[in-house]
Amino acid sequence: FVEVQKEQFQRLGVFGDWENPYLTIRPGYVAEIVRAFAKLVYDGYIYKGIKPVNWCIKCETALAEAEVEYEDHTSPSIYVKFRIKDEKIKDDKAFLLIWTTTPWTLVSNVAIAVHPDFAYVHIKVGDETFYLAKDLFSGLVEKLNFKEHKLINTLNGRDLEGLKYIHPFFDREGKVVLADYVSNEEGTGCVHTAPGHGQEDYLTGQRYGLPTIMPVDEKGKFDKTAGEFAGLNVFKANDVIVERLKQNGVLLYSGEVTHSYPHCWRCKEPVIFRATVQWFMNVDNKELRKNTLRIVKGIRWIPQIGENRISTMITNRPDWCLSRQRYWGVPIPAFYCEDCKKPVLDSKLINRVADLMEEEGSNVWFIKKAEELLPPNFTCKCGGNKFKKEEDIIDVWFDSGVSHQAVLKKRSELEFPADLYLEGSDQHRGWFQSAILTSMPIDNKAPFKGVLTHGFVVDGEGRKMSKSLGNVISPQDIIASYGADVLRMWVASCNYYEDIRISKEILERTSEAYRKIRNTCRFIIGNLYDFKPKDDRIAYSELLEIDKWATSKVNSLLEEITRAYDDFEFHKVFRLIYNFCTIELSSFYLDVLKDRLYTYAPNSKERRSCQTAIYDVIFILVKSLAPIAPFTADEIWLKLPLVDGERSVHTSLWPEVREGYIDKDLETRWDNLLALRPYVMKALEEKRMSNLIGDSMEASVILYVRDSDKYNFLNAYANELASVFIVSDFKLENVVEMPKDKKGLLEVEDIGIYVDKAAGQKCERCWNYSLSVGKEASHPKLCSRCVEVLSRR
Repeated sequence: FVEVQKEQFQRLGVFGDWENPYLTIRPGYVAEIVRAFAKLVYDGYIYKGIKPVNWCIKCETALAEAEVEYEDHTSPSIYVKFRIKDEKIKDDKAFLLIWTTTPWTLVSNVAIAVHPDFAYVHIKVGDETFYLAKDLFSGLVEKLNFKEHKLINTLNGRDLEGLKYIHPFFDREGKVVLADYVSNEEGTGCVHTAPGHGQEDYLTGQRYGLPTIMPVDEKGKFDKTAGEFAGLNVFKANDVIVERLKQNGVLLYSGEVTHSYPHCWRCKEPVIFRATVQWFMNVDNKELRKNTLRIVKGIRWIPQIGENRISTMITNRPDWCLSRQRYWGVPIPAFYCEDCKKPVLDSKLINRVADLMEEEGSNVWFIKKAEELLPPNFTCKCGGNKFKKEEDIIDVWFDSGVSHQAVLKKRSELEFPADLYLEGSDQHRGWFQSAILTSMPIDNKAPFKGVLTHGFVVDGEGRKMSKSLGNVISPQDIIASYGADVLRMWVASCNYYEDIRISKEILERTSEAYRKIRNTCRFIIGNLYDFKPKDDRIAYSELLEIDKWATSKVNSLLEEITRAYDDFEFHKVFRLIYNFCTIELSSFYLDVLKDRLYTYAPNSKERRSCQTAIYDVIFILVKSLAPIAPFTADEIWLKLPLVDGERSVHTSLWPEVREGYIDKDLETRWDNLLALRPYVMKALEEKRMSNLIGDSMEASVILYVRDSDKYNFLNAYANELASVFIVSDFKLENVVEMPKDKKGLLEVEDIGIYVDKAAGQKCERCWNYSLSVGKEASHPKLCSRCVEVLSRR
């Protein structure tokens, strides 16, 4: 699989040390994982305890938050009344009302939480009374058939603390506790609390000294302590428990609700919260959480919202559950004394194990007995000398998280911290957290200077890809049809801050954009066949003004592209390159150049001037394109007349803006000239449609200008405007009023555009219409300019 991945990545144009990739399975990497664990043990971050954790009943293992995916799930939705039995309440038909979507957890109920600051109402319905949050009461009247009710009084949540109640189907008491996580958005404001089945419930239970009841085994079945429900799968027990509540007369409402629910990332089955004995990392030891949140603020997050997202997650996260009940992975290097049964977790012993793994292979833990792994004559503090090994493995997110130790610090060509970590946006709770929460306690700094996250690929309609919908498009199929650079260009063209859409139509559009860029580059390369930069280059000061404009434009483009790359705004890079190729180059500049490139003397200043400009253009374009379309860029590079002799564009340096080459005043002047061009093209098209002319070279364009400033500006470029408009002749007239006798005159503000048939005959060499055609007897079908060019050869 490693070889398959390597081949696919290389086909995608991804750079890497493919001859020496880092693999988390290699003994050296595994040893570094264990050494990182030893450092955390030494500094007091690791402990063993009983806490509720995400538990997959199919995989039979604990899961970290990063191993949980949230999907829509349909659950029961029930409202249950708990009868109050307290000497402070004389009414024997007074109830606390709770709402839950996990009826099976009622087996472990020991408390009901209320918010200390919420207002609660005590209402009478028939001969019963109920306590629930005032803000939620009106929304429950119809659902719970409380239409005929009477308000007895209103009280503060704090007044309910300590009230005792009877469990709805077990002969035991519970009590009311206070918790500020109780919401007035949904439910009743009275929250069923089972410390064995939820993090918040557990913390509340610890605060009040409540028992952590755990009647569910690793397979998700109730044990004998669950009484009549023993042996039942927790999810299948829901219906049985609802029926028992109904029989006991405490069920006020039963329905269903579809909500976001945690699922196992491996088997995709719903998970449960289950209190078990696990190994944890204390994220508050030595103020780790506080210090990490401080460091997060100094990291560059792309997009910026990533900072808030990971800060919120770190702020609210529980201690990291590191142990997994699986057979494949890196072992937790702990031993258990067979006499006192206590775990032995010592950093020196762990480092010894790490050394053995590096020397003899990572399986040494599983192959050797405990006494072979421990130093000779090792004894427990209790005096025992017989040990057994821990059977749990370390969370795989710990494995990947400590790559800053196993890779960045172990390879001389790399640096710590990394410039950038990049992954999908789901990794704020995955790799980014596991990396920073291991790097901070080990090195007191983040393992990265920047973090970039992207959305996920969805189909053209924005739907998640799945085999069942039949909308999956594989990268291999795209590469086979379009090539890797089109796939990469599609990625670069998208705003990756959001989910990225793909479809055949989108790929076709990208492929067309790619072809336009490629054809632009091909045209330039084809016209540099006789250009040697060292010998033929024209100094910038000697360039024709239109070529200075092109040179200025491409250097301005380079500034924008460099800035966009620095900001990881690849869609801007793509748009800048595409627009430059299609608008400034193909639609104008390269079209205008054809006359000089094809008809002027090979070594003429006019031809060498434009070759100098297009050489600078292609030189910047190919390097700008290289990160997005590496194969195409290298193909172009190998066909260029090079100065530095680099065999690949990817080993050359990034181009720098040439000093003095950007002239914003010149760009503005030409932008003003080019603003006229679409109107001239329109006037030409109208004459073409009326059959006055065929192509534009048959035309003469006359501009009538009322405004003196505009006339003076255009007059300065009068000799160049025929080539700008790609016509045979151009005239400019300063007028007070627009001529009335010019049929088809197109008026644009103070300028009138008139197209007439060009005078003279067509030159067979340059296709210009000129009165000079035929004047030279030796070349009766050529214009005087072409005759002069030929005479120089």
